[in-house]
Amino acid sequence: MKKIITHTDGGARGNPGPAAIGCVIEDLQTHEIYTISRSIGSTTNNQAEYRALLAALEKAKDLHATHVACYLDSELVVKQMNGDYKVRDKDLAPLFLKIWNLSHDFSSISFTHIPRSLNKKADALVNEALDRES
Repeated sequence: MKKIITHTDGGARGNPGPAAIGCVIEDLQTHEIYTISRSIGSTTNNQAEYRALLAALEKAKDLHATHVACYLDSELVVKQMNGDYKVRDKDLAPLFLKIWNLSHDFSSISFTHIPRSLNKKADALVNEALDRES
């Protein structure tokens, strides 16, 4: 049994505009095991948030995680993943579906909304990727 924690963020400068994702993957002792900081082209903030979560879960699967706790500062993504909100945006629906299907590869998964102040490392990784592209 391998438990991990993910912190993800996505952002676009402009909406839509140049976008990037940032992910921090930690073990239960909050030791950083992996980070992602990459540009994803031009997209919206919400699409970037979803793509960050997708990238983190794909890496979690590669790491053979069985239990994943996901922390995001996107209330929309968390509420949609938890079934509190329907996914009405046609561009978000395919990303939601990919994550939903991938989430079934884990014994347990949770999606928790956190304030931006508790997601600083993932946010910094987004900005690093955006700065590299400008």
